[in-house]
Amino acid sequence: MNVCNYLSYVMYVKSYCTLIGLYICVCVCVQWRSLTRMTGGSKTYVSKNFYRTGGSKTYIPKKFYTRTTFITLLSEMFGGSDAPPRPLYPSPLCVYRGVLSEEDRKGLDVPFFEFKRILSATENFSLANKLGQGGFGPVYKGTFPGGAEMAVKRLSSQSGQGLKEFKNEVLLIAKLQHRNLVRLLGYSMKDHEMILLYEYMPNKSLDRFIFDRTLCINLDWALRFDIIMGIARGLLYLHQDSRLRIIHRDLKASNVLLDEEMNPKISDFGLAKIVKGRDTEASTTRVIGTYGYMAPEYALNGFFSVKSDVYSFGVIVLEIISGKRNTGYYQNRQAFSLVSYAWGLWKEKKPLDLLDSALAESCNSIEVLRCMIIGLLCVQEDPEDRPTMTNVLLMMGMDIESLPDPKEPAFVSKARSHSSPSYVSESEINQLTVTQQEGR
Repeated sequence: MNVCNYLSYVMYVKSYCTLIGLYICVCVCVQWRSLTRMTGGSKTYVSKNFYRTGGSKTYIPKKFYTRTTFITLLSEMFGGSDAPPRPLYPSPLCVYRGVLSEEDRKGLDVPFFEFKRILSATENFSLANKLGQGGFGPVYKGTFPGGAEMAVKRLSSQSGQGLKEFKNEVLLIAKLQHRNLVRLLGYSMKDHEMILLYEYMPNKSLDRFIFDRTLCINLDWALRFDIIMGIARGLLYLHQDSRLRIIHRDLKASNVLLDEEMNPKISDFGLAKIVKGRDTEASTTRVIGTYGYMAPEYALNGFFSVKSDVYSFGVIVLEIISGKRNTGYYQNRQAFSLVSYAWGLWKEKKPLDLLDSALAESCNSIEVLRCMIIGLLCVQEDPEDRPTMTNVLLMMGMDIESLPDPKEPAFVSKARSHSSPSYVSESEINQLTVTQQEGR
């Protein structure tokens, strides 16, 4: 193990700590017998790591080593004096103390929970209380004294991205208040553990219902329409009405939670971005999201905006109507996604063939068609062609004849597309299915 390899390891650790927002200074001074003329001595010494985390300082006293002791130290760290460095990480204490600064904590409007309370509420994170698994880590049901139930989101110890997600969520969601956004109720930090606590959603997520052939019958059209409207209102709040302008970047059916009354609540803000002032777009070199829901300009070029969220919303609308996943298999083998399948049906003037068979008796075909058109408008290839969420909510109350014709989405199989007119009249709708005219 030579000095150059060791210093490379030091730079690796320094880069890792910088990535997660921890400032670390590493001073390594090595003196070999061959360098005695430069150093004036024969002893080798190491000044151990000095950590500066969030304004508080932790000093580790200097220790001096002979050359033999120093080589022994390197052997213990790297598995032998000539072995390459193993990927070691800073201690959990120094890493996690650096995630939230004292200033960050002072600005939080949510309470801090002692970790022992979390352990008791989840029965030591028992499998019986596990609700699911996300990119952040597992989620458990926690029952606290007095019967209060919360969803306990536990940071995965293997997730480097989870550190950023934790800080993003705990600082961001605490500032957001809307009936269609999940509420953050508290957080906890201890050693390597990081916990977020949310209001408990007994019906879990939207995807659990719409993609399950048994549970989907619990969602009639009236309820699905209400869910679409709730998601739209939540997004409008994020894009325009909150004190922060926020782009979610990971909107999908599994991130829409349902409360006991089946009201939708947008969750999981780990990838959300705040844009300043009147800005509505930004770019990144690190594209993170979920395949099937990412807008083409984001997936291909890293450009994201409020219109990227609009694209994801359009995909969810089409999934709610059809009961099919966007990335699923489609019967004609020429449509490789739900978006392209829906576009093909629209061009063939058979839009209501998209409808979930479970909705045959409950659907209002006028509303279904209006939502399908809006969904297709939201997934248009050019972001400039997509409506804002303000316009989406306005269009939800418009006559079908007043809606603009959608343009072709991205990634559509050309074999399905042809040049027939895309407009469908109300009389043609009634020929496709029985229309319920009752008001809602």
